[in-house]
Amino acid sequence: MKKENITSSPAETKKLAEKFAKEILKSRSKKKSFVIGLEGKLGGGKTTFIQGFAKGLGIKEKILSPTFVIMKKFNNFYHIDCYRVQKPKELLDLGFKEIVSNPKNIIAIEWAEKIKRIMPENTLWIQFEFVDEKTRKITTK
Repeated sequence: MKKENITSSPAETKKLAEKFAKEILKSRSKKKSFVIGLEGKLGGGKTTFIQGFAKGLGIKEKILSPTFVIMKKFNNFYHIDCYRVQKPKELLDLGFKEIVSNPKNIIAIEWAEKIKRIMPENTLWIQFEFVDEKTRKITTK
C-alpha cells in the first residue's frame, strides 16, 4: 500500500515519524523483526525522520546519523546508515542477518538502496523527495 505525506518542516517530519512509530508498536507482528528502508538524497530528511521515529518508540537518547560507525543500537532499535557502505558484505560482517532475524528488533536503515539485495522481503520502504528547500514528500511503499 503506497502512502504519501507532505511535510513542510523538520518538526513536521519528526511528528509524522513519531506517530508512525507508535502505530508500529501497536500493530506489528511479534513474529518478525520490523525493518524500514529509507531512500533519498543527502539532506532529504531521513535522519530527521528517524529522530522522530525513535522518540515514538520511547527512546530518550539523542539520535544522530551513525554515518561513521554505520550502526547504533538503542535497546531493540537499530539505526543503520549505509552511506559509506561499499558492499552489502560489510553489513553482513556486522551481524546484519542475526539482527534482522530477531523478532524483537526494529531496524531503520538509511541509504538502504545500497544493500537492497540483502534487505528482508518484508521491508517497508520509505522514499524521501525534495519538493523545495523545506518541504518533503515522504512515500511509504
